[in-house]
Amino acid sequence: MFFVLPTAAIFAIYILAAVLPAIFLLRYIYKHDTVDKEPPGLLLSLILMGIVAALMSIVLEIIGEKILNDQISQDDKYYKIILAFAVVAVVEEGTKFLLMKLKTWKNPNFNYSFDGIVYAVSVSLGFAAFENIKYVMNFGLSVALPRAVLAVPGHMGFAVFMGLFYGRAKLFSDLGCKGKKVMNLLASYLSAVFLHGFYDSCAMIGNTLSTVIFIAFVALMYVIVISLIKHESRNDRRI
Repeated sequence: MFFVLPTAAIFAIYILAAVLPAIFLLRYIYKHDTVDKEPPGLLLSLILMGIVAALMSIVLEIIGEKILNDQISQDDKYYKIILAFAVVAVVEEGTKFLLMKLKTWKNPNFNYSFDGIVYAVSVSLGFAAFENIKYVMNFGLSVALPRAVLAVPGHMGFAVFMGLFYGRAKLFSDLGCKGKKVMNLLASYLSAVFLHGFYDSCAMIGNTLSTVIFIAFVALMYVIVISLIKHESRNDRRI
């Protein structure tokens, strides 16, 4: 005798499988915000900003891919690399960065350097959770585990670098160092673009060499990201 789950229960399982990795990682970051924790309402609004960024990215990537296809053949050996960097990474990290900055730059709660990491990760995990729901709904639970250990933590990894430089940009801004503020804002965005573009390039190419590089890159990034989180948490300073 077979037990058939109702449609609502299946839907709930799919949603949970998609969002639990993001919840786990957000909790991990929140736990390391030890000095002056951010208000839950602000974090929720940043998660929602991440969902908005994902919706914006869908539209902008369609436009970007069409422009790219008009300029270069999909059979070109550099097509996937250009797509990964110039369309996907530029758009996705750009929408996340823009909405994060609009929401937090002048927020009075942005008063410690680690806050930059918390903000960037919150937006990115909102983005990743929405993207994950889309993938799990389209392709089933078989994609949930690989995305839980690769795609969702990948978004967090890009965000940690974005948030690291974003927090420093805020610090230099309040110190009146305009040049250093601008340089760190650029580093905030461009570091995330580079990491995201490299990650997607290796994943899109999909041959043996790119797969080996991808695995090594992801492992190294995770080690560095965890070390950065712990270091920045221990050395959190008031802005």
